[in-house]
Amino acid sequence: MDDVRALTQAELEAIERKYDEGAATRALPSGTSHAIRVLAIGYATYHFLTAGFGLPADHWHMGIHLAGLCIFIYALFPAFRGSRAYELRQGRLRPCGIPILDLVLMTVGVLASLYLGLAWKGIPALGIEAQTFRMGNPNGYDLVMGAALIVLVLDMARRTLGWVLPAIISVFIAYALLGPHFPGLLQHPGVKLKTFISSMYFPQEGIFGVTLWVVSTVVFHFVLFGVIAQKTGLGQLFIDNATMMAGRYAGGPAKVSVLSSAFFGMISGSSVANTVSTGSLTIPNMKRLGYPAHFAGGVEAASSAGGQITPPIMGAAAFIMAEFLRIPYTTIVIAAIVPAMMHYAGVLTVVHLMARKLGLKAVEESQMPRLREVWRAGWANMIPLLGLLVVLFSGFTPYLAAFCGISLAMITALSRWTRPATLALPALFITFILWKSAGGDFPTLAAALMIAGALIAPLNRQKAMNTNEMVDALALATTYALAVGAASAAVGIVVGVINTTGIGFRLGFMVTQGASALAGQLHGLLGFGGYELFAQADLQLFISLVLIAIACILMGAGIPTTALYIMLASVAQPTLAQLGVPPIASHLFILYYGVVSEITPPVCTSAYAAAAIANANPFRTGMAAFGLGLGKILAPMAFVYAPVLLIVSDGGFQPGPFAMALTSCLAGVLSLSAAVVGHWRTPLVWPARIVLAVAGLVFVAPSWQSNAIGMALVAPILLHQLVLTPRRAAIANAR
Repeated sequence: MDDVRALTQAELEAIERKYDEGAATRALPSGTSHAIRVLAIGYATYHFLTAGFGLPADHWHMGIHLAGLCIFIYALFPAFRGSRAYELRQGRLRPCGIPILDLVLMTVGVLASLYLGLAWKGIPALGIEAQTFRMGNPNGYDLVMGAALIVLVLDMARRTLGWVLPAIISVFIAYALLGPHFPGLLQHPGVKLKTFISSMYFPQEGIFGVTLWVVSTVVFHFVLFGVIAQKTGLGQLFIDNATMMAGRYAGGPAKVSVLSSAFFGMISGSSVANTVSTGSLTIPNMKRLGYPAHFAGGVEAASSAGGQITPPIMGAAAFIMAEFLRIPYTTIVIAAIVPAMMHYAGVLTVVHLMARKLGLKAVEESQMPRLREVWRAGWANMIPLLGLLVVLFSGFTPYLAAFCGISLAMITALSRWTRPATLALPALFITFILWKSAGGDFPTLAAALMIAGALIAPLNRQKAMNTNEMVDALALATTYALAVGAASAAVGIVVGVINTTGIGFRLGFMVTQGASALAGQLHGLLGFGGYELFAQADLQLFISLVLIAIACILMGAGIPTTALYIMLASVAQPTLAQLGVPPIASHLFILYYGVVSEITPPVCTSAYAAAAIANANPFRTGMAAFGLGLGKILAPMAFVYAPVLLIVSDGGFQPGPFAMALTSCLAGVLSLSAAVVGHWRTPLVWPARIVLAVAGLVFVAPSWQSNAIGMALVAPILLHQLVLTPRRAAIANAR
């Protein structure tokens, strides 16, 4: 057991850089590094202040955000990866440690990003008219700047995320420009190059569309909140509470991993970051208890991948979903509660059954945290999260909620009543709340709670962070947000192409037609005389869902969830709409299967990061994570067939149908989990495992008929496990 050890912080950071492509940056000289750090702090401060005091015009705000991305990405990310790409290198062709070409591209990117704002009202000296007169009729400056920015956002996405995403976007660009040369339904008149550049560059569509707007106004702020909250100790508070809740049961460390990842996912929204943060503690503990290394890594990966679907913060894609659907973000949060519970219920079930199968024990009593000590030291760390939720569920914008959450996190981290100078922070925040309230922008109750939080947070018993540590957190948050920013800008091109060419509806028609033909053939095979086992419409829906799910998982290989969701929302969601699936259910469906790609071999970044910590085979770890994530795989199918599980469905909340659907889905998760592990009370033979797997799939479509079929399949196995096996064991013992 020599490999069972806690990794150092440097080793954990190396793992995160290796498997989270957005975290791999090159070394820079101290002077350049300091300058970039100052710019990153200013960048984070700009976003923080505009969230609270008001956003500038969209073309300026998105332009500033994109200009910052150009500076940081070309300064920190090498053009090509190699053994020396991340080393500190200087010379005549590398002033400040950055290649001259990267400095040129950085400058062009900044100019192209800010040009829209500078030329919005026209520049008479250069013969540039106001933007109103240039829409659809770009001048030479527009075309040069637009073409340059299209190339640069693709290059930034390549540097931060690899080749897969830019390659897919390039296919969409080729489709837009070469439309007449495509066959059949995919053929379209084509888009002229001048029109294409204009559409992709000018605001409201393309690069400066909804995806970049959401990232620049919402996602960045929640990344900042998550980093600061983790640094203050909220993540450790979650881990300690998960240990107290689950550690005392069989297979305790693995259950702690599941619960702590669920809690941490509430503020993280990043699978790899979640894996590294919680896995550094939980994976060695699982291995000490006796779990196989690949299974220990799989538990952490499957649990951590749920961070992007765990309310209240979820991942960046959830904020973009709210904009696509034109509904409050809080509606997405409420809808995601039950599906997230199903995912973690599935992981916990597999972990519990595996613990019974291997005869594993609980966490030793000496290693269990003490409730009083944990909360006595860390209670104040909950104030920022609670404050964020109060503002969010009071109907305010997500970025104002993030502003309040970040402010309270800073107060919790830096301010103490015993250090009067630090009380300036709560004083400023209280002044802000009073100012908002005086203008009628803040209801009395929400304002009172914010003020109370600001007054109570300095009572925090933990050691206060110093200013340098807080500055480091701001700079780190900026680095974390670079990859998702680059992805959002680049994927905006895909959205623009889809809106321009209508390919989303063309592909949707092809999928539904293919599914209809296949359903017609299966319907004849599954019928008996005049009796049909399944209606043809139900078969068509099921086949379409399976095809779209497979496409989501395959497209997700190597693409971040946010970028994948944006593409799928434009391509796959229209297909589901044609099948009559409610909008929120269809968007959550593609989001969930996009997240599943995080734990689906052969490309499963979360599982690979966990395998590195566990010192296990990456592929076996990925397979274990996939099996553990069955709840996440079943949940989307369930809420498509039973939208009542989303609570906010069009028909309103209905307790009776909700209870039946939830019970049926949980039965499906339990059946499939037992089939995967091959054990319940006693070992299961292969025929029983196959029957349980089929029953699990049947339970996923909640109805009285499917539930009856599922119970008929499960009943003999239940009888055998609950009655016959114990009776035989008793007879054997009596002899």
